[in-house]
Amino acid sequence: MAYMSQEGYDKLVAELKQLETVERPKASAAIAEARDKGDLSENAEYDAAKEAQAHLEEKINRLKVAISEAKIIDTSRLSTDCVQILSKVEMVNLANNAKMAYTIVSESEANLREGKISVTTPIAQGLLNKKVGDEVEIKIPRGTIRLRIENITFA
Repeated sequence: MAYMSQEGYDKLVAELKQLETVERPKASAAIAEARDKGDLSENAEYDAAKEAQAHLEEKINRLKVAISEAKIIDTSRLSTDCVQILSKVEMVNLANNAKMAYTIVSESEANLREGKISVTTPIAQGLLNKKVGDEVEIKIPRGTIRLRIENITFA
């Protein structure tokens, strides 16, 4: 089971629809076109089209599993008392006073460019269940980082 926001769930459903209604017919057409070019035993284009279709079907199946196992979190029932999944956490790096903010999301919703980190990352794990004002030391690949939580909201 994977916890996620309604927005994340909707994105998965939209991606699945796109793959099934647009990409799958394109893959089938590419196979048919390659098949029409002659001897299949020596047709690299046909092999490539079949392989692309297999990757597409695998991705469709993974999305279907993720959607079927999704548990949508009702943000109206969440509290800002402590950090939890879907919390937007504003914090200060105590080593250099740099301010940063991350929203803690499910693995499927993680996108660093958007400031969304997976709940499974070391930083998210170190922040979970902490409160505003708490100082935490988190082991990351480059060493240890010290952070102070300034604010907790829901995005």
